[in-house]
Amino acid sequence: MSAALRTTDVATSDSDLLDRTATAVRAAGAALRERFGDVVRHETREELMHALAANDDTVLDFLRPRLTALRPGAGWVEDELDGGALPPGEWWVVDPAEGNINHLHALPEWAVTATLVRENQPVLTVVHLPLTGETYTALSGQGAHLDGRPLHVSGAGDLGLSIVATSQARPDEDEKVVRRVGASITAMLLDALVVRTAVPATLHLTNVAAGRTDAFWQFAGARADLLPGALLVTEAGGRISDAEGRPWTPRSDSFLAAAPGVHAEAVATLSR
Repeated sequence: MSAALRTTDVATSDSDLLDRTATAVRAAGAALRERFGDVVRHETREELMHALAANDDTVLDFLRPRLTALRPGAGWVEDELDGGALPPGEWWVVDPAEGNINHLHALPEWAVTATLVRENQPVLTVVHLPLTGETYTALSGQGAHLDGRPLHVSGAGDLGLSIVATSQARPDEDEKVVRRVGASITAMLLDALVVRTAVPATLHLTNVAAGRTDAFWQFAGARADLLPGALLVTEAGGRISDAEGRPWTPRSDSFLAAAPGVHAEAVATLSR
C-alpha cells in the first residue's frame, strides 16, 4: 500500500467517514475533469463502450483503494447499472461517472458519486460535480448539505405550479418500461407547469433536495442512479416512494422523490 493510503486510517465515525469520502471523491473528480473537453466521437457501440469504460476506470483506479482503506470490511458493487437489494452488511455503491455519456459529448451534466449502504439503507452519500466544484453530501439523520450549507426541499403545494423532472429508460430497456416512461411524461405535461427530461438521474435529485425542482420520478433504474439522491432528498425533508406511493426500496420498479406538498398529486398523476 502506498504511503498516501497508509496515512488514511479507518474512519472512527460515520461523520468522519463522510468527510473523508468527500475528500476522496473530489480528488477522483479532478482526475475525470482532466479528461473533459472535446466531443469523443464513436462510430460503433464497441467504441462507445470502450470510451465509457475508460472514464469509469480513471475514477475507479483512484477511488476504489481509498474507499476500501476507509472501510476495509465493506463490499464493493462491481456494476453501477445493477439493481435490486444488496446482500447483508456494508457496501460501497459508486457511480464513477454519473452522466458518462454527457461527459463524452462535452456536456456539463455529470458527476462522481459514492454511497455507503448498510443493511440495504443508504448511510452517507457524496455527489461531486467537478466542473462547478460543488459537493452535495448527506448523512442519515444529520441532514443534507451543499458545500456545508443545509439543503431543504421546496415548499411547493400545487403540481400545476411545479417544475418536475424525469430521466429516460436505459438503452436496451424493456419496451414496456419505455412506453411507461413516455406515458408518464405525457401525464405530467398535462398536470405540471414544466417537465424536464434528461440524464443523469442523480443531478435531478440534487435539484429536488435543493428546492430547485419539485419532483422527480423514474421507472426501473439502477441502485447507483437512485440511492445517492434518495438519501439527499430524504435528509432535505422530501418524500420518497414508488410511483404509486408505496415505500421505495432498491427492489421497487419505480421511484418518486418530491416535496411533501406535491407528493400526493404526483402519485395521482403517475398512477393514471
